[in-house]
Amino acid sequence: MQTTYPEPDLTGRDPHPVAIVVDDDHDQRDLIGAILEESDVEVIECESGEDAMRVMEEVADRTIFMFADVRLGGRMDGVALAREVGHRWPHIRLVTTSGKEEAARVKALPRGTRFFPKPWRPLDVIIALEQAIEERSAA
Repeated sequence: MQTTYPEPDLTGRDPHPVAIVVDDDHDQRDLIGAILEESDVEVIECESGEDAMRVMEEVADRTIFMFADVRLGGRMDGVALAREVGHRWPHIRLVTTSGKEEAARVKALPRGTRFFPKPWRPLDVIIALEQAIEERSAA
């Protein structure tokens, strides 16, 4: 299990919002994390749905964005993860991705979840994150 947790903010300032990347492919996690770090968010990388749920228990109140592969190792795939996160934390913008034909599985995603087929464009990911940041600022 490789989960990268954020360093705690001990300054008393309002901590940055959190974006979570969930992918069992280390290279994909690193790529997506690098893209998201260009915005003013803390990025937490998880390699499974189960890891992501453990992280969510700690940082859900600051989390505004989750990017997850549909096909994940472990018991919880990206669709199940999106359904659970969407149900428990509806304020989080969810984006899923896959390189395989996922039409039936995409239909099972919760309402409002975006699906980006691979190869996705980095600009699309950045736009989705920026929309989540704007929604948080407006709330």
